[in-house]
Amino acid sequence: MTAVDSRQYDEMLYGAGADEGLVSAEHVSGRAGDKMVLFFRRDGKTVEEKEPFLSFIVADKRVLAECPVECEATDLAGPARLNCLARFSTWKDCTRAKSWLAKHTGLSVSAPGAPYLFFNDPVQQHLVATGRTHFTDLKFEDLGRMQVDIECFTAAGYDFCNADREEDRIIAIAMSDQTGWSEVLSGAELSEDELLRRFVETVRERDPDVIEGHNIYNFDLPYIVKRAAMCGVKLAIGRNGSVPKRRPSRVSFGERTIPYQRFEVFGRHIVDTFFLVQAYDISHRSLSGFGLKEVAIHFGFASDDREYVEGHEISREFEKNPDRIMKYCRDDVEETRAISNLLSRSSFIQAQMLPYSYQNVCVRGNATKIDSLMVREYLRRGQSIPSPEMGRAFAGGYTDMFIQGVVKNVHHCDVRSLYPSLMLTRGLGPAGDELGVFLTLLERLKDFRLDAKGKMQESKDDADRVYYDALQSTFKILINSFYGYLGFGQAHFSDFDAAERIASDGRELLQFMIDWMRDRDASPIEIDTDGIYFIPPGGGAKKVDAFRKEFAAALPEGIEIEFDGEYKAMYSYKMKNYALLMESGEVIIKGAALKSRGLEPFQRDFLKELLRLKLESREDEAYDRKLSYEKAMRDGDWPISRFAKTERLQDSPATYQAKIRDSKRARSAAYELALNSERDYRAGDQVTYYVTGAKKSVAVYEHARLVTDWDPDNRDENIPYYLAKLDALCKKFGVEPTAQTELAL
Repeated sequence: MTAVDSRQYDEMLYGAGADEGLVSAEHVSGRAGDKMVLFFRRDGKTVEEKEPFLSFIVADKRVLAECPVECEATDLAGPARLNCLARFSTWKDCTRAKSWLAKHTGLSVSAPGAPYLFFNDPVQQHLVATGRTHFTDLKFEDLGRMQVDIECFTAAGYDFCNADREEDRIIAIAMSDQTGWSEVLSGAELSEDELLRRFVETVRERDPDVIEGHNIYNFDLPYIVKRAAMCGVKLAIGRNGSVPKRRPSRVSFGERTIPYQRFEVFGRHIVDTFFLVQAYDISHRSLSGFGLKEVAIHFGFASDDREYVEGHEISREFEKNPDRIMKYCRDDVEETRAISNLLSRSSFIQAQMLPYSYQNVCVRGNATKIDSLMVREYLRRGQSIPSPEMGRAFAGGYTDMFIQGVVKNVHHCDVRSLYPSLMLTRGLGPAGDELGVFLTLLERLKDFRLDAKGKMQESKDDADRVYYDALQSTFKILINSFYGYLGFGQAHFSDFDAAERIASDGRELLQFMIDWMRDRDASPIEIDTDGIYFIPPGGGAKKVDAFRKEFAAALPEGIEIEFDGEYKAMYSYKMKNYALLMESGEVIIKGAALKSRGLEPFQRDFLKELLRLKLESREDEAYDRKLSYEKAMRDGDWPISRFAKTERLQDSPATYQAKIRDSKRARSAAYELALNSERDYRAGDQVTYYVTGAKKSVAVYEHARLVTDWDPDNRDENIPYYLAKLDALCKKFGVEPTAQTELAL
């Protein structure tokens, strides 16, 4: 079954546009008026078409009547406030009208009660108005995807490369694509300007729909753009021969917000696998880090002969053995391709539904995506749209921890889509949804997910299984976001009363489940919104199976439970922070308290070892491990990298100085090192340092030293300071000498 079969008659979810094969859309303005340039994939070829573009604003008719900008207004049916669709002949007129509305009402477009709706992306406007979506009738494999990775030379004395330094330069550009092709341009054979010119030629020759990279927004593209300008190379990689445009932006994944340089390349999409990894970890919480090497190892993509070179060694290694750096760069780009193959399918499928460019699908929040589906359907039916309502706080999901420490024979159960199930079984949708679109979309997504999941489980073909897994995962993510949408302050159909009722019903149901378990001799360990870790009742496999069946039968109609994990042991540290030992021997660590990136590398290593010892009932070995760490420190057995911390300068050193002078921040080791260095550090540079001295209590900013200044023949790392850090970590996790150890001591 192809993707088109399942969406052929579902205009609400997949849009009403009849065109197939759209791979990109771009807005252009000119003397002949505004146009939308459309790129289609037809018979394996990319075809360009143009058509007129009319922009629009949806507004309160009474407010719009006062707007001085000429438009064509159409009334929308229904009682909602945004009851008039205004079309403008040019994008310039549309943005002028939006500015007038904002100034006249004193409300931004996202403010509660704003009497107008405006999409600031003309491509989104076009897709909403026409019902088109990207990649209709295409498979993921039909998409032209080029991966890019660069390596750079760093001037002596600096930790990391900086495109603004004349001495720094690009020394390798690796490219690959979905066909398996790859090529590495070597700085040992070509000058930097020749590298860049050949890169431009290759992009134009292979004509990808998407350019991908790991951290491509904040490293590869900014560096390439800067060096191209310095070399006098026109970076004409757009489909119309234009250069990339850029602007500052930011993207959020859970509680983490990442600032980045957003690049736009005409006719192509930019996808950053670093962002895809962040989104993946929000739902899985299984990654120890987000760097390319860590992620590739986690997913099993790193080959046995994979070349590894530490960042600070690249420049010197290039001077001695450039072929090794070219191999390292090729391995990077091929791992990027493998990660994208796995993680970008979900975004591809969403782009077939949502009125966004593929590039924007990858960075938009789920609540915003649901809002776009709601608005598109209401406008398709000529129906008025509510304004966002004023937000308010309310109690959230039920989270609790009942047992702390190590427990054996741990099971996990998960209520399948708890909040969506409550919404559907109890008819809890937004009050302002006159057409019932919200619950209809939710029900269809749930049905499609179950269908896709069933096909995934039945499939005997690896390619089909991957496709259906991506499909069901995509639907699951969207389904679970419908509750969050109700409490999203910028949603046009938000309903905080409904969200509060759903959360309350969810807490009540989960409390029932906890009580039910306890009444039948099971022991809950931790509960988090819709999942429970617990110790099942004793009596063997038959009793556990009977327990599960009885548990499922006790739940209200429409609420389904899934027993989705069994573990040899669990170390429950504190809420949402725990470690699990799988039957295979793998240890899964979840929670910032157990894998903090603020720890020095030796602390992270020790904590990983300690958690395994706890889970395997070998905690009596922990103190001996501590002693071995102490001995290695005192004997100088470790490289300085085991002690070093790396920090990125968010401000320029001058801005930091001003904040210190005005008592607006505390002193920082990284900034003090940058200021006291003869090198020209700038915002965005990274500083790697260690702590010197002979006392455990020191002001770090006064005793920090750059790793590049470390002399292995005259070691000066502060051993008492690092020993005290190890002691504090052991005290925190209860590592004490055993009686046998004390006798030995």
